[in-house]
Amino acid sequence: MQVTLNELNKPRGLSSAEILSLKKQFGNNSFQSAANYRFLHIIWDIIREPMFLLLIIACVLYFVLGNNAEGVMMAAALLMVAAISIYQEARSSRALAALEQYTEPKVKVIRDGNEQVVSSEDLVPGDIILLEEGMKVPADANILQSNDMSMDESVITGESLAVEKNTTKDKQSLFQGTTVSSGKCIAMVTATGNNTTLGKIGKSIEGYTASKTLLQVQVNRFVKKLALFGIAGFFVILVVNYLHYGQWATSLLFALTLAMSAIPEEIPVAFSSFMALGAYKMGKLGIISRQPQIIENLGSVNVLCLDKTGTITENKMEVKSIYHYEDDTLLNMDSEGLNKNDPILYYAALASEANPFDAMEKAIWQAYLENGGNDQVKMEMIHEYPLEGRPPMMTHVYRQNNIILAAAKGGAERILSVCNPDDKTKKKIILSTQQLASKGYRVLGVAYAIHASGDFPEQQDDFNWQLAGLLALYDPPKKNARNILKKIYDAKIDVKLVTGDHPGTATNIAQQTGIFNPLRYHTGDEVMNMSNELLQTEAKITSVFARMFPEAKLKLINALKANGEIVAMTGDGVNDGPALKASNIGIAMGKKGTETARRAADLILTDDDLEKIPLAVSEGRKIFSNLVKAIRYIIAIHIPIILTASVPLILGWKFPNIFTPIHVIFLELIMAPTCSIFFENEPVEENLMMAEPRSRSAGLFSRNELVIGIIQGLAITIAILLLYYVFMIRGFTIEETRTIVFTTLILCNVFLTFANRSFTRTIFYTIRYKNNLVPVVLVISAVFLCLLHLFPAVRELFGLAPVSGASIGLCFGVAFISVMWFEVYKLFGVKQLNKQNGNSK
Repeated sequence: MQVTLNELNKPRGLSSAEILSLKKQFGNNSFQSAANYRFLHIIWDIIREPMFLLLIIACVLYFVLGNNAEGVMMAAALLMVAAISIYQEARSSRALAALEQYTEPKVKVIRDGNEQVVSSEDLVPGDIILLEEGMKVPADANILQSNDMSMDESVITGESLAVEKNTTKDKQSLFQGTTVSSGKCIAMVTATGNNTTLGKIGKSIEGYTASKTLLQVQVNRFVKKLALFGIAGFFVILVVNYLHYGQWATSLLFALTLAMSAIPEEIPVAFSSFMALGAYKMGKLGIISRQPQIIENLGSVNVLCLDKTGTITENKMEVKSIYHYEDDTLLNMDSEGLNKNDPILYYAALASEANPFDAMEKAIWQAYLENGGNDQVKMEMIHEYPLEGRPPMMTHVYRQNNIILAAAKGGAERILSVCNPDDKTKKKIILSTQQLASKGYRVLGVAYAIHASGDFPEQQDDFNWQLAGLLALYDPPKKNARNILKKIYDAKIDVKLVTGDHPGTATNIAQQTGIFNPLRYHTGDEVMNMSNELLQTEAKITSVFARMFPEAKLKLINALKANGEIVAMTGDGVNDGPALKASNIGIAMGKKGTETARRAADLILTDDDLEKIPLAVSEGRKIFSNLVKAIRYIIAIHIPIILTASVPLILGWKFPNIFTPIHVIFLELIMAPTCSIFFENEPVEENLMMAEPRSRSAGLFSRNELVIGIIQGLAITIAILLLYYVFMIRGFTIEETRTIVFTTLILCNVFLTFANRSFTRTIFYTIRYKNNLVPVVLVISAVFLCLLHLFPAVRELFGLAPVSGASIGLCFGVAFISVMWFEVYKLFGVKQLNKQNGNSK
């Protein structure tokens, strides 16, 4: 027989001085690997990058050819590329490290005689911890007091069945990483970190892994295609140059120029940077992403399954009414006819936890005490049946003198079933339940039983139950719920209310909060009885699902996914875990959610604020939109570099190789930060949350987006090749021609950066976007151009020559026209494009 947790016998726990001493002795409660070679791994990853290898080869070739100044310049470029890569990696790593701090598990402890919440990493041997259903054990411990404890120890033993735990010597041990299946306990920590059983066998307790996302696959596939093109171009240019010069080293140098211009190494960097920094920024907003890449799914979500209690309601319950079936009377809590020590309130309080944390049980206790309740309810609890069944009920068993009393509360249908009253009473209870539920009340049935001494029944249903009556509680919708749901609907996201409450309660709350088609509903039993095909059809047109249980939730989520929907689901309970895992994005509540729900979820809302959901979707859409802008920018600017490096050679122009690796690498040094830092910092566009969610089956770009990006690149190419050709045939030297081409390309890069800030808004509007990096891009580009044109030593290194102010003005004008035509297109062409696409980006 289990004992109840005794408030009077709780230990005082460690003192502050003892904790400091033990922390010095045992260190943090975390798994420590033998060594950390993170920096060496970063360096090795940089060295293996194709662009870095090409730079090394180019650097060596310059020295072999006797071009020592260019060789030194390439060596400096190597260091700059490495520095930028290390900075970006460190920036992403810091963001992920901060994200891990947000997701660090918390545990309730007793220290200096007071309950405190601390990070599990701060636990030390001797700490007193409080555990309850759904929590993961943060360190090895021994049970001091327990109540109906059972554990899932599969992480240690591989055995899936729950194991009973209590204070006896052979059953008191708890192991780090195991999960409380039922009950609760007070335990003393015996080992932490590497000294735990889990630490000794070398397992990680995190348990959250994720395969590559669809966007990662799409990005990698796109990069591989461009890389293959670069390899093919490399061999073509190598052969053509050799036939032209007859020198392998020189030919190889120019072939490397094309290969370097074709490899889009910025794209993978941009992807990882966008996701890591996006997750970090969301974390600061109270939206914790347990894996950064999951953010990409946020922009695709088109169905949101919402729990009711605490998500769209306040989770602040109040007992409103009590129904006595004997005389068919419904009494409000402020009614004069309400008797002191009402038996329904009394039995409901007995069936609740003595120290409640649940809003419903707190409301029951408050109503009981305000109605004249006293300490007589604090009798000895000798047995407990946990909340279970469809709909659920729970039972507490007490001993008072020589009497054993069982008290139960639960869904009205369940209580009615176990009490099995006569038909007349059944009809009265069913009718009253429907009437109360239609007001948005949660309706509980309450029952009691006097049990003869002896063994307790295996199932709580098997007591000799007597019906006490009904209890109606009200949890009002959040004041901003209707406005928030409107935002979600405006974002073209369908909303489903998925709750364990009575259908009447669910439909009333759905009406109050503006959920579409609120009166059409299905129950969990109906969901389970439907064929998969029928459920897929009903899931499309039904917005309210009531009396849902874990299996029904899971079946609903799978049906929605089978329809091709991208499903986000909120949950907070232990039993929500399977459905949270099955959904494309599981969203757990940080305050009222169990640890099981938080571990199963992809996102955690730290303050349980419903408004964070549209904010998370907005951030997800913004990140994807900005990533597309960055990649389209990369495509557009790489096309003129590639074609300017190859077309003159293929056509046999007088100056066949205008660029060398030095020119390409310094263009890359400008483009890489622009891509991964400037565009990542762009704000969300105002029309983004009014657009249709992105289809996951769609490619990285729509056809029109890719075509526009290619046209942008070709327009720049035509302008640059035209200048190239004109200056070449008019007798300008190769150095002067190179100066014009290189200057124009740098200016095109600047204009393209600002043109691609929006696919629909002109630069006159986007110039108002708040991005602190705008002046940085302008200043760096201006300084670089000044160095090229005003400092002879720099000109000589880049193989340039002085040109007139008129020529520079020509470069500016050509660059402006070759890029800013896109602004005219936005004004007149984008409306027709949006009609064809059915959305806007």
